[in-house]
Parts: sequence; C-alpha cells; structure tokens
Amino acid sequence: MERFRFRPTPLTGLTVIERTCIEDSRGFLSRFFCQETMSRLGMKPIQQINHTLTRKAGAIRGMHFQHPPAAEIKIVSCLQGRILDVAVDLRAGSPTFLQWFSAELSRENQYSLFIPEGFAHGFQTLTKNCELLYLHTVNYSPTHEAGLNPLDPLLAITWPLDVSEISARDQAHPMLDSNFKGIEV
Repeated sequence: MERFRFRPTPLTGLTVIERTCIEDSRGFLSRFFCQETMSRLGMKPIQQINHTLTRKAGAIRGMHFQHPPAAEIKIVSCLQGRILDVAVDLRAGSPTFLQWFSAELSRENQYSLFIPEGFAHGFQTLTKNCELLYLHTVNYSPTHEAGLNPLDPLLAITWPLDVSEISARDQAHPMLDSNFKGIEV
C-alpha cells in the first residue's frame, strides 16, 4: 500500500503530500513521515519539530522564513481543526517569484505541505483550536529569521475569513517594494 501521494503545485518544489489513512472500528493509522520516501522531494534530515495551537478562527500566523545559510525545508501538517496553509515563492530568479499557493490542511483530509527552501510560510485558521506540527530541516536561527507582512497588498493573499488576530510581530513585518529581489538558496 502506498502511504503517500505527492501532488505538485504550480510553484516548483512546493508539494501537497496526501497521506493514506487506514481506518477500522478502533480508529486509524496514518504514516506521518518516512525519510526514505520524502527524500524523493529533496527532504533533508529533520533537525527540529514544533507543535502549535492557535485558539481563534480567523487568526493568521506568518509569513515566516529564514535566510541562508539557515534556509529550511518544512513539512506542515494540521492535527486538529482546519487551516488554509500558504507558501510564497521568494527564490531570486524563480519564474514564480512572489507567487503564492494555498491548500486546506486538516486531520480529516490528511494533507501536509512540503515547503522547500526559499519560501515564506503562513496560515489562517478556519476553525477554533487548530493544532499544527512542523518538521524542520534546520534549527531556528533568530539571526536569520525574517518575514513578510501577511496583509501585504503586493502579495494579495486571499484570506478566506475576516482576520480575527495577527501578532504584533507579524504585523510589523515590512511591506514589499521594488527593492526586494528575493533570497538566494
């Protein structure tokens, strides 16, 4: 039985992972990660795993990324609730530079988003009490972290719900201008 299906997106390297769920009267089993299988996507060894809870529906977190040499690959999964997960291509010279892609992630659909180096990532909660699990290939580096403003009109991300909450830190991320040339990965 194939445990994963990879669905490419219009942004090269960004991939929706569909996990196969085996269910019976007791519950379910879903393989969450397999290095051997994920290496086909370019996955490197996992260095850090983070678990988050966002309480309010309509809350936005993001758009976060790390500059090289701490650029990271992430696999993001929703364990509880439903989110709209968004990735923005920041790779300098990419034909899809500053384009974004979104996918709904939930426990029910068993989807994850594979986010390559050179992408900003964020999400909006579509329900209350959303729990996410992040697999990272690089440890968090405060000196390399950066972000985009999730409400930047240049990005024009379509958030499906009225925004209920954004952290002061995420609101303070600068708006893009013509001087932003992307990041080299």
